[in-house]
Amino acid sequence: MRGPHNIWRLIRTGATLERTGAMGVVLDAFDAPRPLRIAARALGWPFKWLGYKGDPSMPPATRALTALGPAYIKFGQVLSTRPDVVGDELAVQLRVLQDKLPPFSTALAKAEIERELEIPADTIFSEFGEPVAAASIAQVHKARIAETGETVAVKVLRPGIEKAFRKDIDAFYFAARMVELLSPSSRRLRPMEVITHFEGVVLGELDLRLESASASEFAANTVDDDGFELPQVKWSLSARRVMTLGWAEGVPMGDNAAIDAAGHDRRAISERALQLFLKHALRDGFFHADMHQGNLKVSSNGNIIAYDFGIMGHIDEYTRRVYAEILFGFIRRDYKRVAEVHFEAGYVPADRDVDEFARALRAVGEPIFGMDATRISMGRLLSYLFEVTERFGMETRTELILLQRTMVVVEGVARSLDPQMNIWEVAKPVVEDYIKQSIGPRAVARDLARTAKVMARFGPRLPGLVEAALIRQSEPTPVEKPQTGRMRSIWMVLGLTIGVGTTLVIQAVF
Repeated sequence: MRGPHNIWRLIRTGATLERTGAMGVVLDAFDAPRPLRIAARALGWPFKWLGYKGDPSMPPATRALTALGPAYIKFGQVLSTRPDVVGDELAVQLRVLQDKLPPFSTALAKAEIERELEIPADTIFSEFGEPVAAASIAQVHKARIAETGETVAVKVLRPGIEKAFRKDIDAFYFAARMVELLSPSSRRLRPMEVITHFEGVVLGELDLRLESASASEFAANTVDDDGFELPQVKWSLSARRVMTLGWAEGVPMGDNAAIDAAGHDRRAISERALQLFLKHALRDGFFHADMHQGNLKVSSNGNIIAYDFGIMGHIDEYTRRVYAEILFGFIRRDYKRVAEVHFEAGYVPADRDVDEFARALRAVGEPIFGMDATRISMGRLLSYLFEVTERFGMETRTELILLQRTMVVVEGVARSLDPQMNIWEVAKPVVEDYIKQSIGPRAVARDLARTAKVMARFGPRLPGLVEAALIRQSEPTPVEKPQTGRMRSIWMVLGLTIGVGTTLVIQAVF
């Protein structure tokens, strides 16, 4: 599927990028070398007239991706979480990518529901409205369950979306391979890995059972969080292509006038939004990674309601501890400790100078602390921090990039509610509490108890494992005999024979 037949798709893509003016933006963002620029222009410029026009009111990159369709829109959204790949400027453009497409008909949505749940939609729901939101992968309908009268949100995948995405993903793989061949220097950006990451995200969103599971886990983690609520998953009315949740009734988070009219305290809501995100990231290691205003509401009692669980972030416990120590070190302006944490975690190579790294971190932190409290940004701090660590040889860590991106989005939500918010003062109690829980004496005792449990489970096998290890250490390492030129030739011919034979059999079957 990833063969030369994908060239036509790439030509159409290149033509659209040229026609919308996005080609130069994309090539500059990737700092493309001359051979790659020539190849891209050759694929796009002569066929410019074949490209989609798109919406001229949008920035070039978002205009092109929106015109190219659902897979490209979703790809742009995923790339918006990877400023390490596309650069900060393009990442900001892609972050505001419009995820709105023409809806498919309600009749088709009902047909999908009947196919998945094996019950006619009109039997399940006494009311089933027109789409209230249409995105790149699915659309949402407001409905009422006939049996209980409860109002729910029904999310239905677009018909044929799986096949469409597979075709485009194949073209993306083909393009990534061409980029690697034409521009060896681009391999540092790992284009094939980026497409693999994208494929994993999309495949997860194309199975709504996984999103339902994410929503359920998130609800279990946050059940005791004051001022926060989630719509309940209706498992009996959910399947691979259909997901039913309780209806989230409230004021949109982005409508300040409506929030004020409802009598809510915007300052309190802004602080709660930031603190909840930090709690979920640090305490649970599982957080909503798409917390923009469109996925948040304020209920009548002032609670924050979150929904749309297609993109969730996960951080293991060790990384959470490292992240908390880094934040706490910056809050206390202890740059030496922040530097030591990076070395202890292996983020920065051991051959670098810890004191020099601490001075570089001071250059990151002090200008921010010199700002007025209302201008301090944790997201900006993390962005600067990644720039410095990259100079000291730190490899990109995708989970931290997603965390930083979400931090920036949540900060934006909080600032839109209360422009005078002091980010550090709001974040400090959450970070301090996590430090006490996870790094203090109680945490040490808890870690030792866990270690003892593991040792107890393996206790009966420990003597045998130790004996086997000692025997391996005492035995001389066998020396492999180098293959002769004749043997290498035999193996090469045998491999080619098997490969050709397998290909002929596959062609005969298909």
